[in-house]
Amino acid sequence: MPKVQPGGSAPGPARGTRGHRVSRSLAEINVVPLVDVMLVLLIIFMVTAPMIQRGVDVNLPVAARATQIEGERLFVTVPADYREKRIVYLGDEGIRVDVLQERVRQAMEPLADKQVFLRGDGTLAYQDLMDIMDRLKAAGVEKVGLETRRPGER
Repeated sequence: MPKVQPGGSAPGPARGTRGHRVSRSLAEINVVPLVDVMLVLLIIFMVTAPMIQRGVDVNLPVAARATQIEGERLFVTVPADYREKRIVYLGDEGIRVDVLQERVRQAMEPLADKQVFLRGDGTLAYQDLMDIMDRLKAAGVEKVGLETRRPGER
């Protein structure tokens, strides 16, 4: 609604003019509530983000001389329930073992180093790991590394 202010300098009505001058106020957006909502959302995302980033639980075998893997590598994870479900994880994506060979071949195309690290649960049968290694070699992988953990690590 426009604000009404008293007009002119002369008392009384002026000739041919209105007695009151009308001015329009500028519409302004109040950003304080917007900033409050954004800060609350930021805090919610900061609290929930670590809970969302969860990988596959694998009980790796222990090796006394295990070394840290450096750089960006391709990981194939074989969980403990592999024998029943026949599902392995390429990175964080669960795939059927039937399509492992083709998916690894596609993932290896842009990489110069044709190396894959195999994470196998400690309860798996040795034959299951050899089956996966054969599929990786058939996909064109030159080196297959077995990932382990040190005795004190979880």
